[in-house]
Amino acid sequence: MGSDPQVLDVLARADAAGVRPRLGGMARPDGVVIASERFWAFAGRDGSVRVGKQPAQRTGIAGLPLVRGLVRLAGSVTPLLSRRGVAKRRERRLLLLAITVGLLAAVLPGLYGLFIGLGATVAMLALLFRGRTLRLHGAEHRAIAAAEGGQLVRTWAGDVRPSRFAARCGTNFAAIAVPLTLLFEAVWPSAAAVVAPALVPVAALAVSMELWQLVHRPRGRVLRFLLLPGLGLQRITTREPALEDTRVALRATAAVLELELAA
Repeated sequence: MGSDPQVLDVLARADAAGVRPRLGGMARPDGVVIASERFWAFAGRDGSVRVGKQPAQRTGIAGLPLVRGLVRLAGSVTPLLSRRGVAKRRERRLLLLAITVGLLAAVLPGLYGLFIGLGATVAMLALLFRGRTLRLHGAEHRAIAAAEGGQLVRTWAGDVRPSRFAARCGTNFAAIAVPLTLLFEAVWPSAAAVVAPALVPVAALAVSMELWQLVHRPRGRVLRFLLLPGLGLQRITTREPALEDTRVALRATAAVLELELAA
């Protein structure tokens, strides 16, 4: 995926073909990741594009309720944390350290665990949302909305500006998972928490993912109000992107759609 004409050709073919794979994404300080269920692509602000494959969907135990949510959650960070992903080794290690410390904080009693967990969360957010990430986060949402609405070429030209807010944003998931984790910690049997404290956040994440997936299905429409806090938070975690930011996200989108069209 090189020149603008090549990108536009893919975007036009995707619009015409009505290709609508379920897309997600992730903003970085230096670019945007766009991912389908089979492929991911990273487009840098420097014009570079990298592509990769998502982990194969597994059956058996990995398809069971609760377990499947954790598997999907792990797969969503593959473009970031895998060895061939977009994060450099130092950043990958720092992120893994922050995640590990956050989980270990569940072992510590009372306010000690709370403050250490909050510190790890703040450190991870500082790593993820530095630089131009907030504008590229909005661009990521805009590109995905353009793909879902069949407006890729018009969005590239700047003729339309799909919303920078997204129902499937990870901010919305966090707005569900954080209060649910606090609720689990409050009602989890104290004896079980002492024996296996890490089970509390893991169980909360598993239930959050089940609820998250249900909300986005037609039968979960009645639960869509749960997305409102996250949509409100997106006013903080996104900024209105410039056209050049949107085009970075569209380059990544085009790279994924090209693979999907060829598959």
